[in-house]
Amino acid sequence: MKIGVMGAGLGGMGFEKALDYCKHLGLDTIELPVGGYPGKPFFDPEEVLKSTAKQNEIKDAVKKRGLTVSALAVHGNAVHPDPAIAKEHQAAHETAVKLAPKLGTNIVITFSGCPGGAKGDKTPNWVTCPWPTDFENILTYQWNDVLIPFWTKQNKLAADQGVKIAFEAHPGFSVYNTETLLKIRKTCGKQLGANFDPSHFFWQGMDPIESARVLGAAKCIFHVHAKDTAIDPNNSKINGNLDTKSYGDIAARSWVFRTVGYGHGDEFWKPFVSMLRTYGYDGPLSIEHEDGLMSIQEGFEKAVNYLKTIIIREKAGQAWWF
Repeated sequence: MKIGVMGAGLGGMGFEKALDYCKHLGLDTIELPVGGYPGKPFFDPEEVLKSTAKQNEIKDAVKKRGLTVSALAVHGNAVHPDPAIAKEHQAAHETAVKLAPKLGTNIVITFSGCPGGAKGDKTPNWVTCPWPTDFENILTYQWNDVLIPFWTKQNKLAADQGVKIAFEAHPGFSVYNTETLLKIRKTCGKQLGANFDPSHFFWQGMDPIESARVLGAAKCIFHVHAKDTAIDPNNSKINGNLDTKSYGDIAARSWVFRTVGYGHGDEFWKPFVSMLRTYGYDGPLSIEHEDGLMSIQEGFEKAVNYLKTIIIREKAGQAWWF
């Protein structure tokens, strides 16, 4: 396994300094942001796609620091009901799919997106219950009329480019849990799978280790984010975990994102890493820092130091005891 970083959090440093910082900390990989919500802080992906020279410059800069590119991050909502947003995010996604192999990776990370509730809607509509029957009708429209046609087409493009699309299961989008990850893969194609981020599973009440077992058995864990979540037991008992308060209102929230090791310790992270390996995942754990109690530098470096103690780097030895 390897330790990497979701590079959007280092965007303010600029590309070269971010790579130097990753080398200084002993990282193995970097996940490059190329549009959508992560933005394009390092380079213009459309310009890079057109230029072999620029592609080589990026690859050489990464290689010079002893790093590799783990994935291109283009999290967005390409099925947004606002045509302008959908067009922008779809274009960014397709650019990323075409650019990824030219930068030495076959993984593109995004969200499934969330359509409106019906034709003519202006904003996404995330459904969380089946009744009244309006909600069932919304889900039918979203999946049958929008998501399945769109991602089936994108699955073909990804296959043509030799790329895998890794969805980050995230509330607010149509793919948000284990079941919906498997659904979109089954209905749209095997180039689609998971960017497994356990932080979003914790606050929904799921066990990420068991989810990793199921998704690992389906051979669809393509990439993993290393981010933690802490549940506030008092606020959660009063209000549950569907929390719309600002991420900055930490004391009042039912849950908050934390640096790896500050929401859960070895009792989670060691079995989680072991479950990933059990089902064949030996790729990067890409740190995504969104801890409101720490600076980016402190939170990120604490995550690096913690992961160094719990990842499994070497191949398993031969069983000599039987």
